[in-house]
Amino acid sequence: MKTISILGATGSVGTSTLDLVEREPDRFRVRALTANADVVGLAAAARRTRAEIAVVADESCLPALRAALAGTATEAAGGRQAICDAAAGADWTMGAIVGCAGLEPVMAAIRHGGTVVLANKEPLVSAGEVILAAAARSGATLLPADSEHNAIFQCFDFARPEGVRRIILTASGGPFRDWTREQMASVTVEQAVAHPNWSMGAKISVDSATMMNKGLELIEAARLFPVPHERIEVVMHRQSVIHSMVDYVDGSMLAQLGPSDMRVPIAHTLAWPRRMATPMAPLDLVAIGRLDFEACDPARFPALALARAALEAGGARPAILNAANEVAVAAFLDRRIGFLEIAAIVADTLEQYDPPAPDTLEAVLAIDGAARRMADERITGYGQGRVKGRA
Repeated sequence: MKTISILGATGSVGTSTLDLVEREPDRFRVRALTANADVVGLAAAARRTRAEIAVVADESCLPALRAALAGTATEAAGGRQAICDAAAGADWTMGAIVGCAGLEPVMAAIRHGGTVVLANKEPLVSAGEVILAAAARSGATLLPADSEHNAIFQCFDFARPEGVRRIILTASGGPFRDWTREQMASVTVEQAVAHPNWSMGAKISVDSATMMNKGLELIEAARLFPVPHERIEVVMHRQSVIHSMVDYVDGSMLAQLGPSDMRVPIAHTLAWPRRMATPMAPLDLVAIGRLDFEACDPARFPALALARAALEAGGARPAILNAANEVAVAAFLDRRIGFLEIAAIVADTLEQYDPPAPDTLEAVLAIDGAARRMADERITGYGQGRVKGRA
């Protein structure tokens, strides 16, 4: 029996993971479940799975969590340190806390060893070298749960990486793939979170709409796979059936196909190196009928170019990119800025801030905090107006 912990158990990835785990209770024992402030969802999941510990990040919610778990054997805890403590101790840990808030818990899981599954991009984007060095020291196995990186993982020949010519990340294009910049200037929050193919949380849905999500995946792919970053490409694929591809020097191209459901890549990581059944129906290729591919337009989606430039520059640039994007997306969701201003805020922050490369987790967090403050100042400075010269 494999012991598992789910960091971010009430989000979309967390609930998908729980669905798979609860289908095979004889294979998995739940050690820890965490959430930010969703006491009801966390307590319900802990009761169903008989989790050893349930942790809420917002300590003010701890009394309510204790009350909700009264009469069970599940221990309740609260606060950031409690989440880090809960992250260490399982055979298999799902890192699904949205944003840079998941960085410290993921690092705690990596330092413990075992298998750590990365569903949030921020650890590898903001602290890639630090994370990989920690995994090498502890012997932890890192597995990607993002559908794109999981697809590459399944197709990549790690024994002979010299045979790989290119990695090709596929992008759905999001809800505005056919919109002009002029049309995107008036995008609403409701439109931005309505992804045409995937059911995701608000933040990642907005990232998909700006294509920053694909930019972050570009950086993450460069960390995960031994291929020079200039040989990692992005192509638009509207159907989201092919989740990514690996092109080999002999002309062969391997692709992983599957439904647009996160339970497929999560199941791969849960059972790896074996396979496990999921409730997903087999792909009906006849019904799908066609697979389309298009080039991505950097003029309409500048976030992708910003991410590429941050990857090429290295150092602290990816951490700044990620931090500024998180702040800008939150401001958009709060209706403080317009949709096009998300990438503008990120570009402004990158222009204004260029610290030395971080070599510790503490240095990464310091850069992240400074970039967030700077991005927020840019947003506040313009008040209700537009970001000058950007929109």
